[in-house]
Formats: sequence, C-alpha cells, structure tokens
Amino acid sequence: MSNRFLGTWKLVSSENFEDYMKALGVGLATRKLAVMAKPHVTISMKNDVITIRTQSALNSSEISFKLGREFEEITPDNRKTKTTITLDKGVLNQVQKWEDKETTIKRSLVDGKMMVECRMKGVICTRIYEKAS
Repeated sequence: MSNRFLGTWKLVSSENFEDYMKALGVGLATRKLAVMAKPHVTISMKNDVITIRTQSALNSSEISFKLGREFEEITPDNRKTKTTITLDKGVLNQVQKWEDKETTIKRSLVDGKMMVECRMKGVICTRIYEKAS
C-alpha cells in the first residue's frame, strides 16, 4: 500500500452524503447529525495490517484488516457487513455486503488530497479530505 495514504486526514468537502446515507437505510435524525460532522480519518499500517480510524463529534469507528481478506465490520450506522478491501492501481476499494445489499467506498489520492467516493443504489457521494498531519 502507498505510504501516501498514511496519516490523519480532515474532511474539507462533502457532496451528496445525506442521499448516500438514505440509500443505506440510515434514519433521518442520524443523517442530519452525520451531515454536520467533520470527521478526521487516520490511516496507519503495522506489518500487513491496515487500520482506518474515523473520529467525529458524533461517533468514532475503527477497522483493521489485511488487503484482500474478508472481515466482519460493524459500521458507524450499526450495519453488520462482510467487508473486503483491496488495492488496485493506487485505489483502496472497500466493498461492504449485508442482507443482499452492497455498497462500495473508493479512496484515491489526487493532488495531495484523499478523494472518497461512496456508491449505493446509483447514488454517488464524494467526500474530500486534506492531510492534517
């Protein structure tokens, strides 16, 4: 994995996040709070285990995984998913599957920023993070 992903990132822009959460089945009150949150994402790596920790005033979550290996994830909105994250051409591709549903989250680096694209049922959300440290 590229060391350029490693470090702490802060959210600087978000487009279509509420519609994405609605497509996931997230309730109205949670969506309204989540849209206002400005999370920091810390990506670290020890040996071949990658950890992604997301922190905001609303909540915190953390996943640790090995590339290409499916793991069980409890998402911040409390979905229990089977998740696999791969690295393909510099893009971290995260696929979450639950109850015959699927969403993808792609993280890529563009001009020093981390671009996060979330897709669910034709809804596309784009979130941009800048390096905080």
